[in-house]
Amino acid sequence: MKSEFMLAITQLSAEKNLPKEVVIAAVELALVSAYRKDNFVPNQNISVRIDPVTGAVKVWAEKTVVEQPSDLRREISLTEAIKIKSDVQVDEVIIVEATPHNAGRIAAQTAKQVILQRLHEAEHSAIFEEYSNKEGDIVTGLVQRIESRQLFIDLGRTEAILPAAEQVRTERYRVGQRLRLYLLEVARTSKGPQVVVSRSHPDLLRRLFELEVPEVLSGVVEVKSIAREAGYRSKIAVAARHDGIDPVGCCVGLRGIRIQNIMKELSGEKLDVVVWNPSPQVFIANALSPAQVVSVALDENEGIATVVVPDKQLSLAIGREGQNARLAAKLTGWRIDIKSASAAEAERLAKAEALPEVEETVAELPLIEEPVLASAQVAAEPESPGDTKLVPPEALLESQARLEPPQLRFAEDVLAFAPTKPVAKSKKKKKDTRERGVDDGTKGRKRRQKPELLDEEEEY
Repeated sequence: MKSEFMLAITQLSAEKNLPKEVVIAAVELALVSAYRKDNFVPNQNISVRIDPVTGAVKVWAEKTVVEQPSDLRREISLTEAIKIKSDVQVDEVIIVEATPHNAGRIAAQTAKQVILQRLHEAEHSAIFEEYSNKEGDIVTGLVQRIESRQLFIDLGRTEAILPAAEQVRTERYRVGQRLRLYLLEVARTSKGPQVVVSRSHPDLLRRLFELEVPEVLSGVVEVKSIAREAGYRSKIAVAARHDGIDPVGCCVGLRGIRIQNIMKELSGEKLDVVVWNPSPQVFIANALSPAQVVSVALDENEGIATVVVPDKQLSLAIGREGQNARLAAKLTGWRIDIKSASAAEAERLAKAEALPEVEETVAELPLIEEPVLASAQVAAEPESPGDTKLVPPEALLESQARLEPPQLRFAEDVLAFAPTKPVAKSKKKKKDTRERGVDDGTKGRKRRQKPELLDEEEEY
């Protein structure tokens, strides 16, 4: 019987995929409940021990030492207690073996029910411990059934749920299909552990790269950030921790075999692998690949990056429905504003044209403002009633220069060069006309006669 009992425990542990010690502990707890119901007092402390080698069952109970016991289930005589413990005293509680000779049919049935319950609890605890340690990893399962847009995935020991929010829109699932899934969450419920998996999580892409690229798994190539629109397109930024290693080449593989395996697992989802750079400008330019970037200007306060691309590359940089720019913004963490080179040049020219207009309005303002005029009037007051003292314009300009240096320099330039330029031009024109008159002949004679007549009139 003992060997058959241990054989049953061994078979039960193999069927439930549980350790043998866990099954024995569950059986011991079940026997405690069964024996307490039929052979002991409900509140009495008892324990059951099963020998893992022979399968022998022993029950130990706490009993109180008395002179003459009235209830043998919870009391023991002093004479019997001295055989167990020599220095025992009356009213002392000792632990004695109290294995019943026949547990009975009801006790066996109760033990069976409790054993099954304890086994279910032990199995649920083992499953929870196993899969809670796998959170964030990839698991493989088969699609078991589809109910109300939810997929139930058979993982072997338990059943996982793939909610509609974690599914990929472009994928079509069927019963019996094998999938690689990202283990999102493991929670305890009254019906056992609930395992939630995902096919659209960005970290699924990270784990797939770790499986397909040994350099990523070993840490030689580090995955810095991932931006994913599940089913359509994803961008991944990688960096090498050692010099002389091409991170993009490691991820793509020979003839693209590595990245093709990942794309096949993701049902043809397009992947862009870019090089991460500590400089935000370079990283943003890399993130917008395959488009070429002319320049990148950053506004750190607003978190906006203004990117200038060639006119022919504008649609490529933005992408279909803005997908390329949107993924680049998620990958870098910057809000990206993309402009064509012609539009950026037009804005620059518009700003440059606006500056002279501002300078002209400054020049049209009076050179001497009210506080300067007040100081000039004080200086122009005569020392005596009969004297009049005028302040020269140079003094006024000097006082204005002390108050507004930028306007003074602009005013001096105007005053210094404005009268000289037209004079010089008028002299050149007169010389040119005289020389042309000499060459022309008659015209030159008429023009010579005019000054001669003037001289005669003056002499007369």
